[in-house]
Amino acid sequence: MGVEARVPTRSMTIGGEPRQAATGETIEARNPATGDLVARFPRGRAQDVDDAVRAAAVAFETWRHVPPVERGALVGRLAGLIAEHGRELAMLDVVDNGSPIREMRGDVDKAVAQLRYFAGLPLQVRGETIPGDAGRLNYTLLQPFGVVGRIIPFNHPLLFAAAKAAAPLVAGNTLVLKPSEHTSLSTLRLAELAAEVLPPGVLNVVTGYGEEAGDALAAHPDVRRLAFTGAAEVGLRIQRRAATHVIKTVTLELGGKNPIVVFPDADVEQAIDGALAGMAFTWQGQSCGSTSRLLVHRSLHERFVRRLAERMDALVVGPPADEGTDTGAIVHRRQYEKVLRYIALGVEEGADLVAGGAPAPQDAPSDGGMFVRPTLFDNVRPGSRLAQEEIFGPVLAAMPFDDYDEAIAIANGVSLGLTASVYTRDLSIAHRWARDVEAGYVWVNDTQKHFLGTPYGGVKDSGVGREESLDEVLSYCQVKNVNVRHG
Repeated sequence: MGVEARVPTRSMTIGGEPRQAATGETIEARNPATGDLVARFPRGRAQDVDDAVRAAAVAFETWRHVPPVERGALVGRLAGLIAEHGRELAMLDVVDNGSPIREMRGDVDKAVAQLRYFAGLPLQVRGETIPGDAGRLNYTLLQPFGVVGRIIPFNHPLLFAAAKAAAPLVAGNTLVLKPSEHTSLSTLRLAELAAEVLPPGVLNVVTGYGEEAGDALAAHPDVRRLAFTGAAEVGLRIQRRAATHVIKTVTLELGGKNPIVVFPDADVEQAIDGALAGMAFTWQGQSCGSTSRLLVHRSLHERFVRRLAERMDALVVGPPADEGTDTGAIVHRRQYEKVLRYIALGVEEGADLVAGGAPAPQDAPSDGGMFVRPTLFDNVRPGSRLAQEEIFGPVLAAMPFDDYDEAIAIANGVSLGLTASVYTRDLSIAHRWARDVEAGYVWVNDTQKHFLGTPYGGVKDSGVGREESLDEVLSYCQVKNVNVRHG
């Protein structure tokens, strides 16, 4: 029997049952670190999405009436199953996504924590009474939309599949989840685990290409609530498609070209640590929250960049399954080639390449792997493409500034506004920066960390809506006002 004949074919879960695509077509899942074929999974299309929406609609009629605390308990049981199968789920993401095993284990832990957090929120989904005259009672009800569609990206497959399912389910909706065609394996396994604790049709997973299954989900007239996480240009297309047939509520968590700014009074070593962590090199810079523009005061700039370049060059690029690997493989060929084009563009634009760059063939841990060393460009022009466009890869653009006004102008001089970080010992500068910077999530003397219960999301072209908090649960509810005349 040939190697390819032994490669497993995974199934979607629709209505609680395993399903192949209606056409029988499949997509190959290849390990980005080796190029090896590891699995096949269904190439879902519009028919499969319609089947999933129908199954979710049937399940909604029962799920909406499940007592809120019981819904939360079931979501909590799913968290326990994920923890129990954590090693398996982390390894699926390692071979499918290319990020180091340490990070994928961390994603499992975060998924469990977020599910348990949301599992405790059902009783916070409540209306209010509104004062009126003596002969009336006025109150509001928060009610679920019905069938919700969620489309998630490739960079945190299991984490996003699990955590992004929690809020709509807790609020009483049923869900059709569409993972990235580049990283579907852990989501498919998650759906199998969910079928052990959730009623059939409450959580459905349809795999396939974005322009096929994703487009069908975005445009489906029976999906009135839609959420997407991914690139800004795709978010624009999602908004357009969502408005094709009916009015939908759409939230978007999109990309970032996020600034990290170091003022002259900053703790330099702490700021260097922050610049490394903020770039998310441990998942190859493939993070919408990556602080990919480094602004350092001119008095510190030269030595800061030199020291940072040394730290970046010391990061270990290697097989994602190895415990000693710091940064792994770019997730798929198109993204890999995009990163290489931006590195070439940085050179063309006249920036100074001071660390990393595309690896020579002899440096790659595997002949078939897509590896790029953490890369640092210095003296990047703020208006250049390298400083303006999201790369979603391990490429950091550094530039000096002279005063606060110049720093804030550079920081805000892009179309995106997801995160921002500032390093300073001066509280007045810190709070002024937090007020002035155009971003939805701001760190002071820190980067990258998220905190349960705090609203995460962007401004400008980085999206609409907030996640990871009670705000996310409430966004999956519709407000109904009830006025009662009595007496």
